Amino acid sequence: MAEANQSEDSIVCYAPTMITTNGIWQGDNPLDYSLPLFILQLTLVVVVTRIMVYILKPFHQPRVISEIVGGILLGPSVLGRSKVFADTIFPLRSVMVLETMANVGLLYFLFLVGVEMDISVIKRTGRKSLAIAVAGMILPFIFGVGFSFLLDTKKEGMSQGTYILFLGVALSVTAFPVLARILAELKLINTELGRIAMSSALINDMCAWILLALAIALAENQSTSLASLWVVLSSIAFILVCIYVVRPAIAWMIRRTPEGETYSEFYICLILTGVMISGFITDAIGTHSVFGAFLFGLIIPNGPLGVTLIEKLEDFVSGLLLPLYFAISGLRTDVGKIAGARSWGFLGLIILLSGVGKIVGTLIVSIFYQMPVREGITLGLLMNTKGLVEMIILNVGKDQKVLDDKSFAAMVIVAVVVTAIITPAITIIYRPARRFIPYKRRTIQRSKPDAEFRVLVCVHTPRNVPTIINLLEASNPTKKSPICVYVLHLVELTGRASAMLIVHNTRKSGRPALNRTQAQSDHIINAFENYEQHAGFVTVQPLTAISPYSTMHEDICNLAEDKRAAFIIIPFHKQQTVDGGMEATNPAFRMINQNVLANSPCSVGILVDRGLNGSTRLAANQVAHHVAVLFFGGPDDREALAYGWRMCEHPGINLTVMRFVPGEEAIDTAAGSTNESGDSRILSVVTDTDRDRQLDEEYVNEFRMRNANDESVVYIEKLVNNGEETVAAIRSIDSSHDLFIVGRGQGMISPLTAGLTDWSECPELGAIGDLLASSDFAATVSVLVVQQYVGLGPQGEGVGTPDSPGDSNDLRFGNMNRRPSPQPRGYSP
Repeated sequence: MAEANQSEDSIVCYAPTMITTNGIWQGDNPLDYSLPLFILQLTLVVVVTRIMVYILKPFHQPRVISEIVGGILLGPSVLGRSKVFADTIFPLRSVMVLETMANVGLLYFLFLVGVEMDISVIKRTGRKSLAIAVAGMILPFIFGVGFSFLLDTKKEGMSQGTYILFLGVALSVTAFPVLARILAELKLINTELGRIAMSSALINDMCAWILLALAIALAENQSTSLASLWVVLSSIAFILVCIYVVRPAIAWMIRRTPEGETYSEFYICLILTGVMISGFITDAIGTHSVFGAFLFGLIIPNGPLGVTLIEKLEDFVSGLLLPLYFAISGLRTDVGKIAGARSWGFLGLIILLSGVGKIVGTLIVSIFYQMPVREGITLGLLMNTKGLVEMIILNVGKDQKVLDDKSFAAMVIVAVVVTAIITPAITIIYRPARRFIPYKRRTIQRSKPDAEFRVLVCVHTPRNVPTIINLLEASNPTKKSPICVYVLHLVELTGRASAMLIVHNTRKSGRPALNRTQAQSDHIINAFENYEQHAGFVTVQPLTAISPYSTMHEDICNLAEDKRAAFIIIPFHKQQTVDGGMEATNPAFRMINQNVLANSPCSVGILVDRGLNGSTRLAANQVAHHVAVLFFGGPDDREALAYGWRMCEHPGINLTVMRFVPGEEAIDTAAGSTNESGDSRILSVVTDTDRDRQLDEEYVNEFRMRNANDESVVYIEKLVNNGEETVAAIRSIDSSHDLFIVGRGQGMISPLTAGLTDWSECPELGAIGDLLASSDFAATVSVLVVQQYVGLGPQGEGVGTPDSPGDSNDLRFGNMNRRPSPQPRGYSP
C-alpha cells in the first residue's frame, strides 16, 4: 500500500453511492448508509443535549455546558467506551459528514454572533471596561505560557510560540454570548456591573479572535515564516474589502427597502450566500472559515435587517446544527487519556490558576477604579465565562496537531468546570444590596388624600391597555393628588438574542421597531404617553422587564419597592372571547399573578378585563362610569372600598357600595363551628375577625359620614345567611355597572361565602372575585380584585393591620425584606 495514502491510524474508504438506503425489506442496514446514519446521529445529539439542559436547569447552568457535557457523554469518555455503540452510531466513516455539517452550523452561528455584536459599544466603552478586559486577559495568558512548558506535549517541528499562543488564548477568552445569558438570568444585565461585564467581554472576544487568527496563521505554516506573513496580509486585505466594499453594498440594500417593509427574499438569500463565500475565502487564505462568517456578521448594520436574519436562522442553527459542533468536541474528548494523579493534579491546577488569574487581574483594575471588592470578584468570575470561542480554539488546535488528546481533554474539562461554577458562585458572593425602603404608603387606604398616588401597571400585550387607561382616568388624578404611573411591559426572556436586543437598544423615537416584541412595546408606550399628554395631573414612566416568567414577579416587586408604589395593577390571565366567555391566554401569566400576590411589597389589584366603556378612551371631562364595591369585611375589602372612595371623588363616577351583613342564621353557624372545634387556630382567626369587624365598622362609618351628601354614592346593606343568598344578591345588582371592585378576602372565614370556594376555578381571585370573573356569570363587567398589603406581626404570625391604632407596623418595615404570605391569609401558589 502506498505510504502517502495512509492516514495516521486507519484508512477510511468512502463509497459515494452509499448515501440513501434501499430499505430494510431489501436486507439493507440503514446505518450502513450515510444519510440515515447522519439523521440518527443528529437526533441523538439533540435529544441528549435537551435532556442535559433539563437536568442542569435547576443548577442555573448555561446551555453551552449542557451541550458540551452531552457531547462528552456520547464520546469515548462515557457511551463511546462501548465498542458496539461507537462502531454502530459514530463509526469512523461518518465523521466526515458529521464534521462538515457541524462546521456549516458553526459558520452560521458565528455569523449570527457577529450580527448581534454592536461594535459601536466598544467605541463607547470607557477606559474602565477596556482596562478590565486587558487585565483579565494578561494574567491567564501568562499562566498559559507557564502551562505550555509544564504540559510539554507539542509535536516535533512545532514552535513553542504557537503552542503558547493556543494555550494562552484558550485560557484567557471570555464568551460574550454565554455571558449575556448568565447576566440576564442573574438579573444583572441592567446594572452598572452588567454593563461593564458586557463591554469587557466584547473587547475580550475581539482580542481573542485576533490572537486566534494569528495562532492559526503560525500553526499552519511552521515551515516558513514568509507564508505566515502572507496569511496575515491577505486577512487584512479581506477585512478592508468587507468594510469598504461589502458593507456599503448592504447599506444600499437597506436603503432600497422602504421603512417597515420586510426584506426581499433575494436580499436575504444574497446575504446567506455571502456567509459561505466569506467562509470559503478565509479558509483559502489559510485562517479558518469561521473568521469570514464572523466578520461578515460584524459588518451588517444594527437594525431591522440584523433582527430579520437572527429570527430566520437562530432556532434552526443554534437548536439543531450547533449542538453537533459541541458533540464533535465531546467525541474528541477522551477523559481516560488524563491518567494518573499527576495529570489530574495538573488539571486542578490549571482550573484554579486560570480562574484565579482572571479574578486577580480584574480585581486589581476594579480596586484602581474604586469599585467595591465584592463587585470586583463578581466581575472576575463573570469574565471566566467560557463557551464557543474556547471550543473553536481547542478544536482548531487539535486539527493543527498543536494539542494532543490529553491536552485537548484537559482543556475541555477546564472550560466546563470554570463556566459551571460561575452562576452558583456569584449567587453566593454577590447579592446586590436591596435598598429596603421603609416607606409607609404601601396601600391605597394609607395613601394621603393630598399626596401623589403611585401605581405600577403591568402590561403583557397592547390588548390590556385601553381598559387600564380608563381605570387610571377613573382613579381621579387631581392637582392635589396626582397619579404617577409606572408602566411595565412584561417580556419573556427566551434564549434568543432578539429578545435581549430590547434591553440594549435605548432607541431614538422614529426608528423602526426591531421585532414584534419591540413593536408591541412601542405601541404600549405610545398609548400611555398619548394618555399622559391629554390627561391632567398624570405622569407616565414606561419601563420594560425582560426575564423568564418564573422569576418575573421579582422584577415587578423590586420595581414597586424602588418606586414606592402603593398599588400594582396586573392583568388577569384570561381574556374575553367574542362570545363573552373567558379563555386563558398564557398559563405562565397566572403563575406570575400568584407570585406577585404572595410577594408584593404593596397592595395588588388583578384586573379582569372585559372592556371599560367599550374600550374607547374618553376625554377626562367625559368619563362616566358606574362602579360597584362589594364589601364583606376584612383588610382586602377595606382596600377595595378605599379605591372606590378615591374614584367616587371624580365627577363622572357613580359609586354603589353593597355591604353584605350576616343574618342571624349565619352568625349561629359561625359560633357553632367554633364551639365544636377546640382548635386554637380557629379561635385565633375568630379573635382576628373580631378585630377586623371593629375596623370594618369604623372604616365604613367614616366613609358613610364623609359621603352622606354625595348623590353619586349609593350605600346598600344586604342581609344574607349563606353562599347561595350572596350569589343571588350579587346577581340582582343591575347590569348598568362598568366595574366591580372586590376584595380578595384571602384567609377570611365567612359563612357568607361558604361553599363558593368549592367550585372556584381561580382561587387567587378569592371566592367573590372568582365568581364575577367566571364565564357563566351573566354580566360582562370588568372586575378588579384587590389584595391589601399587610405587614407581619411581631412574631411573624397574625395579620398586622396597617390602620390599627398605634401604627406599630412602621417600625417593622425596616427589617422585613420581602413579605411571606401572612399566616391566616397565606396560600400556596
